[in-house]
Amino acid sequence: MADGEAGGYREFKALVEAADRKFARARDLPLYGGGDHHSRKAFKAYTRLWRLQQERRRELVAGGLRRWEIGEVASRIGQLYYARYLRTAEPRSLVGAYVFYEAIYSRGYFGAAAGAEGSGGGRHQALLIRYKELRFIARFLVVAMLMRRAEAVDHLAGRLRALVEETKAAYPKTNFKEWKQVLQELGRFLKADGAYKGSRSLRYDNLFDSYPSNLVSIARFHSKRVLKLKEAVLTSYRRSEVKFTELTLDTYRMLQCLEWEPTGSYQIAAKELTENGTVSDQSGPSGLIDIQLSTEISDGSLPSNPQKAIIYHPTVSHLLAVLATICEELSQDSILLIYISASGCAEQNMASQKYASSSSSHATAASSFSIDKPNSHTSPDNHLWLGPRGSGGPNNLYPEDLIPFTRYPLFLVIDSENSHAFKAIHNAEKGEAAVLLLSPRISSAMPGVESTGHGSQFTYFLTAPMQAFCQLAGITSDIDTRTYFSLLWKNMKESSALLLG
Repeated sequence: MADGEAGGYREFKALVEAADRKFARARDLPLYGGGDHHSRKAFKAYTRLWRLQQERRRELVAGGLRRWEIGEVASRIGQLYYARYLRTAEPRSLVGAYVFYEAIYSRGYFGAAAGAEGSGGGRHQALLIRYKELRFIARFLVVAMLMRRAEAVDHLAGRLRALVEETKAAYPKTNFKEWKQVLQELGRFLKADGAYKGSRSLRYDNLFDSYPSNLVSIARFHSKRVLKLKEAVLTSYRRSEVKFTELTLDTYRMLQCLEWEPTGSYQIAAKELTENGTVSDQSGPSGLIDIQLSTEISDGSLPSNPQKAIIYHPTVSHLLAVLATICEELSQDSILLIYISASGCAEQNMASQKYASSSSSHATAASSFSIDKPNSHTSPDNHLWLGPRGSGGPNNLYPEDLIPFTRYPLFLVIDSENSHAFKAIHNAEKGEAAVLLLSPRISSAMPGVESTGHGSQFTYFLTAPMQAFCQLAGITSDIDTRTYFSLLWKNMKESSALLLG
């Protein structure tokens, strides 16, 4: 090995360590209320690193650079793109993450590296690389789901299952309980989300929701200002809810519903992940990914999507802190949408109900924002439950906790058997009239419809009414695509005739 080649590889490793430190700082920051500075620094560091390995690939490979190291750099860039999407709701960032993940997968960076390491004496190193590959595929699956790449999702799910089985067989003494649970969650999620093939959540569509032309008409009814949905907080906290990683089925459906339908200008061509059943690599031995980070993937014909803070299983204090942080930066013409899907009590636990009713003073003190109301915390059905199993008191979210945020235009969606309690917000606003969308107290009596295995019925109707109707009517997932869209078209025509009189 020449001194120049060894020096180039040492420079690469030093840049990797510096970039990893910046990545860790950016990753640990919440995806709301700022933090873009650390994200930009991390992206800049990995951009420099990426260009180095592109320009000096032959030298770095000769100096000891391995394929999985290139794959890990590309994976970090994909993670940064995905984090930017969560922070800004820019579709081009989601596309950027997909492009990098697809390139890593199709070139088999982690798979080839794990096999090479495992053939020698580095079994421990090979296992670590295999874990990297498993985590990478799980992240790729989430991005593919959000991109609605059904074929890619099916393929990746199968690959993840096969990879877990292969690793269990190769390392029989290793505990894979965590990954077994991940596969179970994935199976439940895909079964619930893919009940009707070819269907998906409703989204704003430029063909039907002519955004710019409607503003003039809307302004006639609002002489002072026109409000726009700019921010959304989406959260759910239910026992045994359908989820994959930290994305629950209910928040996933709401997330899809709060975005514009792509017009096609930033859609990427669907690539084959495999070729003749095997992973394809068309880039030669080095596996070079020829992607320019500066390439802009945008859709100028669409307005920006509202920014969305997705919070997984928050405590009450955490949720209120997030809302307060977002409201600090809310502009005068912005609407804040709050979506909460949660149970009304801690699994009907009598002990926790007793605690909640007898310790109202403690619950009041624990709430960051509360107002004095006579007998406001004495009823067992006037709150939502956000907390671990069997607890109560400080984990109860009351309507009074949200009233201070009505100083801003607020659109509140509550999906719970106790949603009726939040009617108390009406006429108690502190500055702006709040819009309340509350689920019914009693769901459909159809057997199995409101099962946790299918997500919430109310949220399902909000985000995908046709699929929800099919489920309510007992139409099974065996319905073919042609029949489904025939029903959809008939429903649309009847709705239009009803609206037009």
